Amino acid sequence: MDSPRATGLAPAIRHAALPDLPAIVAIYNDSIPGRLATADTAPVSVDSRREWFAAFDPASRPVWVAEQDGAVCAWLGLRSFYGRPAYHRTVEAAVYVAPAHQRRGIARRLLAHALSAAPSLGIATLLAFVFGHNEASLALFREAGFADWGRLPRVAELDGVERDVVILGRRIADP
Repeated sequence: MDSPRATGLAPAIRHAALPDLPAIVAIYNDSIPGRLATADTAPVSVDSRREWFAAFDPASRPVWVAEQDGAVCAWLGLRSFYGRPAYHRTVEAAVYVAPAHQRRGIARRLLAHALSAAPSLGIATLLAFVFGHNEASLALFREAGFADWGRLPRVAELDGVERDVVILGRRIADP
């Protein structure tokens, strides 16, 4: 499903490369002020994200970008869950869309791409950790077949307000 470039309505989805990191960081930083999508409360730098980006592996823990008209407009990453060997078939999914491209189905397409690719990556379970007040992201994952697997009440504090985190999960394949 990877393609080099998309124009018009349907963005191309491809593996991220190091030159995409500034756009990935910019999209991430754009999400911080809304207090819906990340527990970071201040912008991160490209340099501070280099090690994070290097941990992704297209063969097992990819990060994909959606590209429209030659520019990265969204990204989705799959990270190892909990970092212990017994969880090797479980990943955490995170998706971010540039504000100008939100509400156009791009996150839905990225998530569908990840779900489709999961078996070939050796992934059996996808998890998402979403703030309880982020109705759009909760709806996105639920519409993609994720179920509520847990709630961590008031574990995050954003601007003096305690927030819940909802754990959503979806099994892809049984062993």
